[in-house]
Amino acid sequence: MKIFLDTIGCRLNQSEIEKIAAGLRDAGHDVVGNASNADLAIVNTCAVTSAASADSRKVIRRIANSGCKEIFATGCYATIDPLAVKGLPAVVGLYKNNKKNCIISDLNSKHSNSSLLPNIRKPLPGKKWRTRAFIKVQDGCDNQCTFCITRIARGKSHSQTEDEIINDIEAALLGGVKEIVLTGVNLGSWGKDLEGGFSLSKLINKILITYSPHRIRLSSLEPWDINESYFPIFNHPAFCRHLHLPLQAGSDVILRRMGRKMCTDEFQALVNRIRSRVSEIAITTDIMVGFPGETEKEFEESLFFIKEMNFTGGHVFRYSVRPSTVAAKFDYPVPEMEKKIRSRQMRHVISESEIEYKKKFIDREVSVLWEKAEKFGNGDFLLSGLTGNYLRVNAVANEDLQNVISNVYIEEIKATHLFGKITS
Repeated sequence: MKIFLDTIGCRLNQSEIEKIAAGLRDAGHDVVGNASNADLAIVNTCAVTSAASADSRKVIRRIANSGCKEIFATGCYATIDPLAVKGLPAVVGLYKNNKKNCIISDLNSKHSNSSLLPNIRKPLPGKKWRTRAFIKVQDGCDNQCTFCITRIARGKSHSQTEDEIINDIEAALLGGVKEIVLTGVNLGSWGKDLEGGFSLSKLINKILITYSPHRIRLSSLEPWDINESYFPIFNHPAFCRHLHLPLQAGSDVILRRMGRKMCTDEFQALVNRIRSRVSEIAITTDIMVGFPGETEKEFEESLFFIKEMNFTGGHVFRYSVRPSTVAAKFDYPVPEMEKKIRSRQMRHVISESEIEYKKKFIDREVSVLWEKAEKFGNGDFLLSGLTGNYLRVNAVANEDLQNVISNVYIEEIKATHLFGKITS
């Protein structure tokens, strides 16, 4: 069959859809980059916010409108609202997260022999093409954040075995991948449910020692999961000097209401310790505005704290009610218009500190892994890629350098991107 794959949301979803693609290819199916050419589409949905659920519906409708007659839906939105998903056009199969692994067997596929001989990873064709390999190491979450639907949709924390992870990494490296990204719902909890004293820091060390990848990156870490064992890793030449540490709010009152495990003083102390020991590391975050009961004073506290932290980037979310979460029952909702105003103010503060961080790299040379190459009429290519510290860089070259690492001399900032000239 010709099968089209799409995914909405987090890097974990991206990792899962790539794993599904590998299984489909192993079974003899053809993974295509255009839904209009497909016999079947598989969509990995997201429900982290109401906007993500809406995006999931749009993607499914767009695929159906392209002419694809059959769609399998899976992921978090399919898990928490299966009736809504089943009612969408062309949806003929629905797989909740705990049944996601049944998709390929239900297509009468043969089982993969990856445990004996890893398949070579091939990126998804089309717009979902990625040079980086997202490796799922963990799923689910045992934290009790009151706003979070993901822990409900994905269940309790459980770790992939070390052998499963190593097989996926070997497949990626055989496919020529230059950057490995470890991902999970609560990445730092990896190994805690496995016997034998496993931990994420030990896993990373094993990958670095055994495989010597060009780059290894972490998708996101809860700040309370970071301990002393991580600092040698953060300074390893192959480790991407970028950490995404979700804060969610800069007010201790709101953090307690959210059920977060760390107050602002503890978070700030951790970030200061990391910055003092890891040169020019980029630290990004997640911030939520308009949480139920958030007063103007509490928002101002958050705004001041975020400004003080000088994050190098971040995602700002407006709170949206998620069914079955504790926060869905909280009183004193913040009006939508006020959420939009607060979101705009918070984005502005983060944008300012992001630009200041990027300015440090003008007139300096950086290492860039090229992810995209857009061909001009004259035969040149506009390249777009990422530095290890997660800065987006553009440059012009006379050849397609996708999945190549180049040294680039940074000349200027245009909009939100750094622009430079390839030196080697």
